Amino acid sequence: MSTPNQPIKDVYDLHIGGEWVSSTDNERFDTVNPATEKPLAKVTAAKAADVDRAVQAARAAFPTWRDTSPDERGRIIYRIGQLVREHRDELALLESRDQGKPISQAESDIEGAARYFEYYAGAADKLEGTSVPVGPDQVDFTVREPYGVSAQITPWNFPANLFARGVAPALVAGNTTVVKPAEQTPLSSLRLVELCAEAGVPDGAINVITGFGDPAGEALSSHPDVDTITFTGSVTTGQTIMKQAADNITPVTLELGGKNPAIVFPDADLEQAADWITKAIFTNAGQVCSAADRVLVHKEIHDELVERLVDHASSYDVGPGSDDPDMGPLASEEQLGKVTQYIELGRKSNATIATGGNTLDREGYFVEPTVFTDVENNMRIAQEEIFGPVLTVIPFADKSEALELANDIDYGLVAGVFTSNVSRAHRFAQRLEAGNVYINKWFGDTNQTPFGGYKASGIGREKGLEAFDSYLQTKNIAVNLTDDSGGDLPGA
Repeated sequence: MSTPNQPIKDVYDLHIGGEWVSSTDNERFDTVNPATEKPLAKVTAAKAADVDRAVQAARAAFPTWRDTSPDERGRIIYRIGQLVREHRDELALLESRDQGKPISQAESDIEGAARYFEYYAGAADKLEGTSVPVGPDQVDFTVREPYGVSAQITPWNFPANLFARGVAPALVAGNTTVVKPAEQTPLSSLRLVELCAEAGVPDGAINVITGFGDPAGEALSSHPDVDTITFTGSVTTGQTIMKQAADNITPVTLELGGKNPAIVFPDADLEQAADWITKAIFTNAGQVCSAADRVLVHKEIHDELVERLVDHASSYDVGPGSDDPDMGPLASEEQLGKVTQYIELGRKSNATIATGGNTLDREGYFVEPTVFTDVENNMRIAQEEIFGPVLTVIPFADKSEALELANDIDYGLVAGVFTSNVSRAHRFAQRLEAGNVYINKWFGDTNQTPFGGYKASGIGREKGLEAFDSYLQTKNIAVNLTDDSGGDLPGA
């Protein structure tokens, strides 16, 4: 295991075609430590011309990488995973300082990033087509081929982990990539691309452009030479990317967040439920798309569960991520403003703050773990993704109301059921409008399990083998075995 001795550089450039290059106008911006509000480094702000350079570098590298034997691609990607493990401490410290999360959570993120490279590396020589039985006069089969240039637009809540989640399957499938990390948290992506090059990824196969949504993100998602787009972030930005991609008929995979219900029945283990729920809303200061931010609890146990939730939340140690507290700061001043606005909205809508609700009187973007009760399902704090450590608790009278409340939301990313009744758990799993359902736990998805949402939570699936659907397209090949032209016509 490495020691975290890699210093943060004063200045970071773009990584295009295997080289560190400045932008066309040399503009830079500060990336800030959210625990101190002080700049960490200056980072290059890419413009449309820089994005074009990166896309063309990926385009030029594509034929060679596509034609690299699958087993060799797998070995290279596996080596990336090994290097990520070797540099875990360094990467975790970098992530903690740039994003704000506690160091132990950052270490978990880096462990997951290594696992993505290892997991997908094993699939490199197993991406098989099929044989289609159409009769004796024709041999018909399918092959799966890479799209070409994959644009990866990653968010600020899990920057290193989601770099790996998208880049690993894209590369294994034979695509080349252009990664645009969020402007708030670019540093881990810039370090990871160095490790990818060290592992043997050829120049141009991974390019990292830093900067803002306008112009860099917009230039990437609307670029005519980008062949597929993967984006994780807000619904509003996802809609914009879809519109930009539509002009070029570019396929998109979108993971757009959630407002996720945790349903607690009287026969549940309430201490276990409270422990899972608080972990699921306060990890990474609630800046998790699959956070358990809506608790639906049976009226019989409402007060008892709230008491347990409050006890857990009020015991949280909040501080700088490098001190490894229970919860770190929000990732940016902008996010702090958004979360505090929602807390004020909750107050004005006559919801009750059972605990928390305040910012901390110190440097950094800190807010207390917050629990709201007396919440109606039509309140904005119950319907809109806050993306902060804010939990809303809503009572229900029976299982029909619980299901109705759970599905009465625009999102459909994840949901959870806490009950000792196996039949009830399975019935709810069938009827909940969510891409992932957790039973008597939270964060039940792994690198191997598909992840994505229903409704406004997105399009397509990340993780697991289903992720390859975003990076491989199917070609059907029909071979005539007869000596005549036959009678085949379209539409038959």
